[in-house]
Amino acid sequence: EVQLVESGGGLVQPGGSLRLSCAASGFTFSSYRMHWVRQAPGKGLEWVSGIYSGDRTYYADSVKGRFTISRDNAKNTLYLQLNSLKTDDTAMYYCTKDPDWRQLLSQGTQVTVSS
Repeated sequence: EVQLVESGGGLVQPGGSLRLSCAASGFTFSSYRMHWVRQAPGKGLEWVSGIYSGDRTYYADSVKGRFTISRDNAKNTLYLQLNSLKTDDTAMYYCTKDPDWRQLLSQGTQVTVSS
């Protein structure tokens, strides 16, 4: 059974930082492209970032230069470093996997950016 468990969210002031983690199990983590997606209150699901098994990375324009995705295949863990956070980054953050980054398999972790 595929399991993804996010952690690391919280309340942070604008300009602050957080590091999200996603512990994966039930599949061969190293073989899959992984993603971070988010959903803000009252809005649709937004793709944030993706990373191939070979560590090639991709970012939405809205987070490029501020967020960094990484993975540790030995620990079956996906990370997202969030820097220079803005109020618009407030959302529930989820990790997802190919073949469908839109398929939510977990409960997510809440990131709230507020002064």
